[in-house]
Amino acid sequence: MSILSIRNLSLRIGQTDILHDVSLSMQHGEIVAITGESGSGKSMTALSTMGLLPGGAAPQGEIILDGIDILQTPESDLCHMRGNAMGMVFQEPMTALNPVQTIGAQVAETILIHEKTSKAEAHKRAAEMLQRVGLKVAPTRYPHELSGGQRQRVVIAMAIALRPKLLIADEPTTALDVTTQAHILDLLRDLVREFDMGLLLITHDLAVVADVADQIVVMQKGRVVETGPTQHLLTNMQHPYTKALFEASGHKVDLPMRTTMRMVSAYLLHAKHIVREYPLPRKTILGPRPVFRALDDVSFHIDHGERVGLVGESGCGKSTLTRAILGLEDVQGGDIRLDDEPVFTHKHPNLVVRRKMQVVFQDPYSSFNPRHRVERLITEPFHLLENPPTGKAREAAISKALQDVGLSFEDAHKYIHEFSGGQRQRIAIARALIIEPELIIFDEAVSALDVSVRAQVLDLIADLCRKRPLAYLFISHDLSVVRTVTDRVMVMQAGKIVEQGKTEDVFTNPQHPYTQSLIAAAPQLPELPHAVETI
Repeated sequence: MSILSIRNLSLRIGQTDILHDVSLSMQHGEIVAITGESGSGKSMTALSTMGLLPGGAAPQGEIILDGIDILQTPESDLCHMRGNAMGMVFQEPMTALNPVQTIGAQVAETILIHEKTSKAEAHKRAAEMLQRVGLKVAPTRYPHELSGGQRQRVVIAMAIALRPKLLIADEPTTALDVTTQAHILDLLRDLVREFDMGLLLITHDLAVVADVADQIVVMQKGRVVETGPTQHLLTNMQHPYTKALFEASGHKVDLPMRTTMRMVSAYLLHAKHIVREYPLPRKTILGPRPVFRALDDVSFHIDHGERVGLVGESGCGKSTLTRAILGLEDVQGGDIRLDDEPVFTHKHPNLVVRRKMQVVFQDPYSSFNPRHRVERLITEPFHLLENPPTGKAREAAISKALQDVGLSFEDAHKYIHEFSGGQRQRIAIARALIIEPELIIFDEAVSALDVSVRAQVLDLIADLCRKRPLAYLFISHDLSVVRTVTDRVMVMQAGKIVEQGKTEDVFTNPQHPYTQSLIAAAPQLPELPHAVETI
């Protein structure tokens, strides 16, 4: 008997049809992956299964979980089933956790709600469950004291505290680096085997699907377009949409050759022996104050027009280095120069240098003020200029920046919520380009995008490199992306750059053990089928 059987599920919210005759089934101990682009209906299928649909939703069909039809079950009974019979792991663990409660208390809360047991017993079982998911920190810690991977383990512990028959994981590894992602996927596999549960994995990453799933369900615009056993489907794809997803997952960017340019300074950006430390709480009142060294003697350079990648696990120092380069944080030791000008002068950011650098962040929506129109958003860097353009010159600058990223001047009058995720990231790039900087830092700029949109944004970056001598530092945990959009790569571990060199040399012949472990941990797609090559 199947743990989960979804039959002809259709969903309408208001006047919009969201799902159309979705059907899938899952057995005990099986991992079923739902994949597709953003808006394909993956998450709405999961929320329908959990009975967490928004008001005004009108589902039809059947969702049978262990013999019970979820769509015909009263909310009071569903509350009992959530946690007991089914659990859910969300994409962003920080928003799924209560910041003012300890992690042990949050796992214990699940047990106390569903079972008649003492508080002491619930906390004991919570501690055991946190250990079971491989979390080696005290249950008295708070979410903000943990890394992204540790927080994800807490959310998994909450979801499986009562050993549900069905676990739904909605993009559980999207924001994680490759080694942490590998650990979380291994954990989920182990839990499926140990508890004989079913796992419904929602992801847009086909490499992850190929690595862990037994069955694949491919969705497009609310419909299931193809389904089958993982290895068979990936090597015998029939639907054009599935083939397009596969091609986008292994997309190779046509990065133009970098031309060597004669400049006044030897390097565009030069960092020498950078040290950045943060004070920690004193262990005793009169004792010395310990420090955490986030950057430890970091030295590197970026040439004019060079595309450099920076990879490493969460917590290795990538973000700290980014803030130091941008002049957002001073350093305790070393020197950072752009065009031979110091980023900091007399402990203050050097605005002359700051005009030559811009950054594109991971989440384009949260990096914009939703109350302002695009024309105001992308002209924010004008405040760095001594004589910002006005009137017709300002309009011309806006038009050129938007056209360079594949948008039009008419888009300048819209609000950010009127655009898709990929379009928002194009607007973020337009904002970075509008003052024509010499260096752009892409900080996880494509990690939140689905594979087809990611391919479009990466092609856009390559096209911009053809039009202008653009230098950038591309920070990402996605090694496949870094490999295709950089000339040279640096590998960072525990605040140090442990290896750097030409991108292809590092990926094909890594020298440092840490680099070798990163490359080994990255999930790989199977060999590209001939049917896909001809698309």
